[in-house]
Order: sequence, then structure tokens, then C-alpha cells
Amino acid sequence: MNWNGKRVLVTGAGGFIGSHLAERLAELGAHTRAMVRYTSDGNWGWLDSSPRKDDMEVMLGDIRDRDSVRQAMRDVDQVFHLAALIAIPYSYHAPDSYVQTNVVGTLNVLQTARDSGIERVVHTSTSEVYGTANYVPIDENHPLQGQSPYSATKIAADKMAEAYYLSFGLPVTTVRPFNTYGPRQSARAIIPTVITQCLAGNVVRLGNLDPTRDLNFVSDTVEGFLRIAASQQAVGKAINLGSGREISIGELAMLIARQIGREITIECEDQRIRPKGSEVERLLADTKLARDLANWAPAIALEEGLGLTIEWVRANANRFRVGSYVI
Repeated sequence: MNWNGKRVLVTGAGGFIGSHLAERLAELGAHTRAMVRYTSDGNWGWLDSSPRKDDMEVMLGDIRDRDSVRQAMRDVDQVFHLAALIAIPYSYHAPDSYVQTNVVGTLNVLQTARDSGIERVVHTSTSEVYGTANYVPIDENHPLQGQSPYSATKIAADKMAEAYYLSFGLPVTTVRPFNTYGPRQSARAIIPTVITQCLAGNVVRLGNLDPTRDLNFVSDTVEGFLRIAASQQAVGKAINLGSGREISIGELAMLIARQIGREITIECEDQRIRPKGSEVERLLADTKLARDLANWAPAIALEEGLGLTIEWVRANANRFRVGSYVI
């Protein structure tokens, strides 16, 4: 798609993936409106330090508020909906917040898009909706299982998007990224958690070491969003974005340590272990649909992406509270 001149809204644009996506759209010439959650200090999240912040319109609001969503969606052609609460451990403590943001917020986007005649909505899901794999690689027909309040709310949001397509013909596509990583990711995620601890010393404290994950560098995930948004064949479908490679948490920690040049000891902490039945034990993506419908495949190998992420964390070490367990 030629994005030049396209009027695009990105919700959750102050966050990790959202900020990278908003920047890329602005770089490609789109009239990019970035919806960022309102705070009393007017913080724009990662867009505050973005080299592209002057090339986009930043709008403060709240995805839970229909009026905020209507204002943000006025006079746009396409919507990339990324606004969400995402930390799994925090969802054990505040499940209602996840329902309001992830389910009600998505409903607000879908209904407003329907009322406004939006050309396309790209809704963001997560590989967590699959739960522990019943079979691998996981394709889009794999059963959905809510193993945490977070994943349950994302399943609900996905099904609401599906319902708006089937009931009202809303042109919506659900993108299911497997575990995205890279610059700007917070320490609530595994890779920055390991990197910061490795840079600080020889002991890395983690939870369960056995689960496997399929990891994707953020620029690949962003490219997947753009290609899927440009594919008319993708309308009405859910589409995985993954690398097709799995690695256990323990192996990942040792790989990061080797790249940093640190010999480490891994200690398992009870506070980092998720409730029994909640831990997703295995994730490995089947990305055939993304290849077939959007001509997408990841370009950044794990080792290369880790190197880029380590370099960024080194340069931004002051942003992390090393040793603290961030939920």
C-alpha cells in the first residue's frame, strides 16, 4: 500500500509496539494521529522522545471513553488498535481494569468505526489467547484458552472483532503477534528483565525456566501490521505473526548472557512463578497465513535482534529498576 497521504489512527501509540508503528507510518508519509492515554502531566509515553513526534498529531484520551474514541477517529481512513493493558501478572490483581480497557475499549473502537465508515480496522491480539499449545506449530484454527485474566480479555476482544465483521460487515482484521521484543520494551517482559540483570551482575532471577516462546523483533511485527493492513484478503481473518522458532526461557537467558559476555547463575524466585494452570507452557507460531495473504516473513534473526536490544538497554539503563520484580 502507498501510505502517503493516508489518514491513520494508532491507538496505544505511546507504548512499545504502538510508538514504533506510529513512527513508521509517519515515515511512510501517512497523516498519522497517535492516541495516547491521558495523564495529568500530559505524558506522551515513548513519543515524547520520538524523532518523528513533530510528524504526527498526538491526541490524549482514554480508550475506555467512547467520546475520546470518537474524537480520535474523526476523519481517518484506517485504525490500528493497539491500546491495551498487557502485563499478565498485574491482571491477577486488577482483572476489572483489563475488562474495561481490553474489552470495552475494543468495543468502543469497533462501534465507532462502524458508525464512521472506517475503511479498515486492524485489531491487535496476542499469542496468549491460544494458551499452552495443543499442537505445534500453532495455526489460527488452534483452540483459544484463557489461562490468565489478561488472555481472557484478549479472547473477548478478538471475538468482539469477529462479531462486528460477521454481524455488520465491518472490515476488521485481527493480528496475533507472538512475543515481540526490542527497544522500548519495559522490564515486565522477559528479555529486558534478563538483559538488565546480566548487565548489573552475575545472578539472574527468573520464574519458570521451561516454557518456550516464539520471539519477534519489533520492526518485523510493525512490518506485519502494515502488510496485513494492505491486504484485502486479510479482512475478517485472524493472522499470526511469529518467527517459527521456539526457545525456552532458560535457554534464552543463557543466550543473552553469552551475547553480553557474562557468566551467570540463574535463581528461581517464587514471586516470579505464575499460578498453577496460568503459565502458558509452549508457543510456536505457524505463519503460513501471513505469508500467503500478506507476503510477510520476519527479517531479523533472534541473535541479531537481541544484539540490537542489548545495545538499546545499555544506552537507556537509567530507565530500569534493576533487581525489582515488575509486574
